[in-house]
Amino acid sequence: MSAEVADRLVGFVAALRAHGVRVGTGETVDAAEAAAALGFADRGLLREGLAATLLHSTEQRRVFDTVFDLYFPYGVGAPQDEPGDRDDLRDRLAAALAADDEALLARLAIEAVDGFGGYGSSPDADGWSSHQTLERLRPQTLLARVRDDVRARGASGFADRLLEDEIRRRIEAFRALVAQEARRRVAERRGRDEIARRAVAPTADRVDFLYAGKDRLAELRRTVQPLARRLATRMAARRRRAARGTIDLRRTLRGSLSTGGVPMRPVLRRRRPVRPELVLLCDVSGSVSGFSDFTMLLVQALHDQFSKLRVFAFVNRIDEVTGLLEHGAADPEGLGARIRAEATVTGYHGSSDYGVALGEFAQRYSAAVGPRTTVFVLGDARTNMSDPNLSSVREISERARRVHWLNPEPRSLWGTGDSAAPEYAELVAMHECRNARQLGELTGRLLPV
Repeated sequence: MSAEVADRLVGFVAALRAHGVRVGTGETVDAAEAAAALGFADRGLLREGLAATLLHSTEQRRVFDTVFDLYFPYGVGAPQDEPGDRDDLRDRLAAALAADDEALLARLAIEAVDGFGGYGSSPDADGWSSHQTLERLRPQTLLARVRDDVRARGASGFADRLLEDEIRRRIEAFRALVAQEARRRVAERRGRDEIARRAVAPTADRVDFLYAGKDRLAELRRTVQPLARRLATRMAARRRRAARGTIDLRRTLRGSLSTGGVPMRPVLRRRRPVRPELVLLCDVSGSVSGFSDFTMLLVQALHDQFSKLRVFAFVNRIDEVTGLLEHGAADPEGLGARIRAEATVTGYHGSSDYGVALGEFAQRYSAAVGPRTTVFVLGDARTNMSDPNLSSVREISERARRVHWLNPEPRSLWGTGDSAAPEYAELVAMHECRNARQLGELTGRLLPV
């Protein structure tokens, strides 16, 4: 393996690590051996070989593919052949689409970006744009032409509607190849490492809850059970360590009198194993509903770790939703809609009002909190300029064993606008919890044992 290829592989592994993919030294060596054995003639085979040696789960594949395209492109630098004119390129593109020739489509994407994607005043172009390339080439207008070509060959195997859908799929695949090639050229100019750090979409567990779209939230929900299993194992280990007890210093020193003051036999203060109680207070308003839904599902999956688990949802009214959560475990995507439809979480308006909701909890559900109870509040602490009702929070914290507030907003935004986070943080422990990775770390550390 040449030094240049080795440098690319090392940079590739470093970029994967930066995006949360755990890659060890042994796996890196395996990847290098796989690359040496497979060679670089068949790029698809190389991609699959590196994926097999470096990835641990299918959720990491999106990041892997994007970073792979940056570090192992179809070609390095511009193609040597001069691009043809626009009409000639469109003719060859239509033929490649009709034949579904993936290798030719990849070469045409390189040629298209080289011929139509550059902008700037320098001879080699100051930058590369996939949008500009596709606007000039307009591959979507070739649909009817490609369809007629495939029909003329008489071997499509598709009905008319299915044939058009298949051609649209091929066109979208070509558009993706153009975007990939433009990104690769920008990376060659600005530095692959920098582009990989800034331009690659993060894995689902690193996406901020507040900015995650429906597809990323659905991807996150699929990680609830594996994350819950890891947390349950960690909590069970902590519980076993805690059950052994801590050293009783007074009794240990008293026992050491028979050995001349040397504590030969430490005496442990045994603790009676009792499973804790957990109460969740969840803001399910639009701004933070994805964060609350995911956390509720995670805690529900951990329900065996607690003697009692109660969940309350609120916007500007609060209602218990423990039953809805248990009965809806098989339908995680519909959890939020079910809560808003069946629970009383809003009053005369639909905006968050922490003061009213927390005050109602302290008044109606005070019996849910006791000396063995740990309370988690989930929300961004934005009160819409209403009274934060600090006295109710103080009352809850005095009754509970612990109160933790998980805030999905960045710490830098606490106290800005209508945020009452600093005021609440003076009464209870408030933690930044912006993504599933942080949530897993916090719950593993903060959940009682």
